[in-house]
Amino acid sequence: MPVSSGRTTIAVAICTFKRNEPLTLLLESLIASAERVRDRAAVGIVIVDDTKDEQARPVAEAFANRFELGLHYRVSGKQNISLARNLAIATAMELGEWTAMTDDDCEVPGHWLEALLETQERTGADAVTGRMVRRVPEGSPRWITEEPFLELGVEQFGDGAEMPSAATFNTMISSAWLKTNPDIRFAPAYGVVGGEDMVFFRAAKAAGLSIRFSEQGFVYENESAERSTLRYQLYVYFWHGNSAALSCIESGMSRPRMFVHGAASLVRALGRPIGRSLRGKSPQLRFGLAQSLHAVGKLLGTIGIRIEHR
Repeated sequence: MPVSSGRTTIAVAICTFKRNEPLTLLLESLIASAERVRDRAAVGIVIVDDTKDEQARPVAEAFANRFELGLHYRVSGKQNISLARNLAIATAMELGEWTAMTDDDCEVPGHWLEALLETQERTGADAVTGRMVRRVPEGSPRWITEEPFLELGVEQFGDGAEMPSAATFNTMISSAWLKTNPDIRFAPAYGVVGGEDMVFFRAAKAAGLSIRFSEQGFVYENESAERSTLRYQLYVYFWHGNSAALSCIESGMSRPRMFVHGAASLVRALGRPIGRSLRGKSPQLRFGLAQSLHAVGKLLGTIGIRIEHR
């Protein structure tokens, strides 16, 4: 279908693996977001299914005619997220002038695409990124919201701020930039252990990609009940620290410097409950343990030990 002059085109790239219900929720939210920018952009969807038996095909078929630029379903099936992401952006950059990325367990607010477009038009950036707001199901343990467990990896920056990196859960990047930088792709070596997005965006930044922050361009991540347990949260913190260390080293940080950073993180984590207690606050021992495991993950990554993502 031809796109009227004056409008841009956006392809939203989504990789999925055995998450049909969250994927359905995401696509429903994207319909509303696409409708909101209809006067300025035509939107299409790219879904890359990382299952071998095409488990997401029924969802893709149900939404096939719901987007102006169509829904394009591809199968990777390698169970390597880097390979899936590379297939997703290869497809998306031929469909739209802009390639937007989010995850299959996310949900976008109606103004998501509008906010990303506004920030890009105002700053002229090659890419726009935003934060993630994590949500847990009703009835989840109180400690998961009373303590800052849901703030892992979440940072707030000034609107329009220049960014050192971005994340695949919430970024819109110029398809022309991707085409002219074919060597900047997701590394298969990180496709199982995670951290592939950090390595990708740091390499892109080093290659000249301009990234700006959109304060209003946030997405929601809907945590499942299975993820709202202490066991899972502790594992995620442990893995995240490990992944962060490995990706930092891959991006050029020396191992000695990373080790010092990890050791300092461990000291702060161990001292946090004590400091809180001395100030008359709850020690938040669960979160203190999570932070300690995050630091241990960093230290293990420094010596080359990789923790696989779940």
